[in-house]
Amino acid sequence: MKLKNVLIVVKDIERSRRFYRDLFGLERILDNDGNMILTEGLVLQDEKIWKNFLERDIKKESNSCELYFEEKDIEGFIERLERYYPEVKYVNHLMTHSWGQKVIRFYDPDGNLIEVGTPM
Repeated sequence: MKLKNVLIVVKDIERSRRFYRDLFGLERILDNDGNMILTEGLVLQDEKIWKNFLERDIKKESNSCELYFEEKDIEGFIERLERYYPEVKYVNHLMTHSWGQKVIRFYDPDGNLIEVGTPM
């Protein structure tokens, strides 16, 4: 068995596509009208469709999982983040763990938690 994708729920697929392209360089592979697959296996699912499947409300900023990215030039990444998305909501600004890894955590426009860290 092989893990193929990670799916996140979003209110506006085009806005989310731009966010993940601008910050992480992810590109659209397939667009199935409410379900968009990006490079690196990230899938954007329209919130209305997801709510219909689950018959439950979506919990924004649930903090139950995160998308993790690694970036050698984390200071350059932060400059890009602040230039393109100055309104981003931070969980923590740049910090250094006791083991030396630098990380930053923030939410995407739909409250999905993202961590960007330097390679370990």
